[in-house]
Formats: sequence, C-alpha cells, structure tokens
Amino acid sequence: MNPFVFNTTKSVVFENGAAERIAALAGGLLGKACLLITDPGLRKLGLCDPCIDALEKAGHQVTVFDDVEADPSRETLMRAVEAGRSAGATGVIGFGGGSSQDVAKLVALLLGSDEDLDAAWGVGQAKGPRLPLVLVPTTAGTGSEVTPVSIITVGAEEKRGVSSPVILPDMAILDASLTVGLPASITAATGVDAMVHAIESYASVNANNNPVSKLLAREALRLLGANIETVVADGSNLEARGAMLLGSMLAGQAFANAPVAAVHALAYPIGGTFHIPHGLSNALVLPHVLRFNAPQAGSVYAEVAADAFPDLAEVEGGQARTAAFVDALTDLSKRLGLPPRLRDVDIPRSAIPKMAEDAMVQARLLVNNPREVTQADAQAIYEAAW
Repeated sequence: MNPFVFNTTKSVVFENGAAERIAALAGGLLGKACLLITDPGLRKLGLCDPCIDALEKAGHQVTVFDDVEADPSRETLMRAVEAGRSAGATGVIGFGGGSSQDVAKLVALLLGSDEDLDAAWGVGQAKGPRLPLVLVPTTAGTGSEVTPVSIITVGAEEKRGVSSPVILPDMAILDASLTVGLPASITAATGVDAMVHAIESYASVNANNNPVSKLLAREALRLLGANIETVVADGSNLEARGAMLLGSMLAGQAFANAPVAAVHALAYPIGGTFHIPHGLSNALVLPHVLRFNAPQAGSVYAEVAADAFPDLAEVEGGQARTAAFVDALTDLSKRLGLPPRLRDVDIPRSAIPKMAEDAMVQARLLVNNPREVTQADAQAIYEAAW
C-alpha cells in the first residue's frame, strides 16, 4: 500500500434544522464578530435569516456580504475581504453553494494572515493562518464544505485555484432542510456534479489516491445514484435530500484527497467563458471524457458502475460494464432534464479550439487523469460533446 495523507473538515454536523443552532454549535469558535458570506438569491429568499437571528440573539455581531455571483471573481473576493476587515471579523461563515463557500475560504485566509493571494494560487502554497471558518452548504453537489480548494475567476475567463489544507473549514453544518427549495434543474446539475467527484476521485492516478477516498467515493455513488431522480421529481422529500447532501459530502471528502481530473479540466472553460453552471458543465463532458479514458481506466469504472446503477452488476466483462456505465450516466442526465450537448447551451462550434487551449491550463487536474490528454484530445472530446 502506498503512503498517503487524508485531510478533512475537523467537525461535521448532519442534522435537520442545524443551521438554526449555529450559535450553539459554533458560536464559541466564530467569536463575537461574524462575517456571513452568501449570494443575493439566498439572501432575498431569507434562507440565511434563521442563522443570522440565532447568532444575533446569542450576542454576536453579524455582517452580511451577499454579493457572491456564480463563478465568483477576484473583485468580489476582495470586496468581501474589505467588508470583513471593516467589521473587525473574528470568524467567517460561508452560506450557500460552492461559490459562496469558495469565497468564504479565501476571505478567512486573507483576513487571518494578510497573505498575498497571488502567492497562494496552486497546490500547497497557502500558508495561513486563517480566521475560524464554518461552512453551511445549501446544495448537494460541490462538497466544498469538506475540501481544501477554492476556485476564483481571474480576469474575463481564467479560473484559478487555491488548494491547501489551511483552508479546510473548522466545521461543516449539513442541514438538509436548507436544500428543500432548490429548483429541479439545480438539484439535477449539482447532483451529477457530486457523482463526477466520486467517479473522478476513484479513478484518479494522483499519488495520494487511497483506500479511504475509494470507500467514500463508492458510498457516495450509492447514495447519489439511489436518490437523485427522487429529489428531482419530489424536492420536498427530506430523507432523499439528506441522502444527497451526505453523498455530496462523502464525494467531497474523497476528491479532496484523491483529486479530480479531466472532466473538471474540460468543464472549467465552459463555465469560465460561457457562464454555464459548474455542475452542468461537468455533465456535458462527463460521458465523453469517460469514453476517452476507457482504454486505460475501463476496469476501474467497472468497479463502481453498480454502485451508482445496481442493475449493471448483471453486465459481465469490464469493458462491457464500463460502456454500460457511460450509457447509464448519459441516460440519467436526459431523464433529469439536463441539456445533453454543448450546442444546447448555446456554445458555438467555433469556440471549441479556444476551449481546448484553455483546458490545457488546468495542468493540476489533467495530471490526475487516467489517460494523458493533449490539446488535440481535448478538442476531440469537445467535438464529441457538441
């Protein structure tokens, strides 16, 4: 067995209604001046109000920064840092989807250490320390509440990442009731995103791929595969919502330690250039990347196929089961109502060469892929997805 390191969030609370108990759960950690980072949609819906009320009733001062957009920009990040600095923040809460959580991670880092952001980009470059950090996800997809990664859009299109155990939060609060009002389209896209995390982590050729991540990835696929269609059809099913939230977290723990690969690398230009939500970007390229990888990773995909789709246990032969797995994922996206092709989200074919060039910038992800991806390969995958 190869040596490995497994890092994750120090404390995970899984409980319906837990967000309303944040003061009791994390008040002592966060200190008196809390900066809550969220997006305008959640703020307008009032979803974070019980959390804010609980903190204020317990004597905390709460400053809300609610300007986080999808694919958050560096400018947004720095405005959030200034809001926290002006408020004298002693702790940071990320409330929302992956974007709000990603911003919260780096705000906690920059407020806690005054670190140079440009020196923190990449793997293991962020040194810290950071402010206390609590993350409260409202989607079952990114697993950001247990990952040491934050992705920020720099300039017009480029996505850059900070990956360091320093930005793992102190606590993740998993409250399935917060996900009940999520629209079916977002539920579907984020759910597939979580499945991608599990699949790519399991097949990752990163030197730190490990038995713990593999176990978590497989359990994640069991939970996600068994519940994703249920929650898309009936968003009020709290038990299924909880299973999706837990599955997303387990997949997050898996890929936080055995990192993702080409699906994500090829998804980033789709989101960065055309502002397609991250989960949908992954879904659009997923089957095509898996088919490309199958000559090298077919036996690995065959191992997890029946976790997500139990009927595939009847398919004999590794390559046959892998082919059936890819087809099942394609059919699942269709049943969930996700657009199947790049052209269906208004991406012109003429954009493919530039997207392939941009994907190659994601070297930190491509090195984890089971099969080497050249720029010509990336272009061919996009062509197949178009």
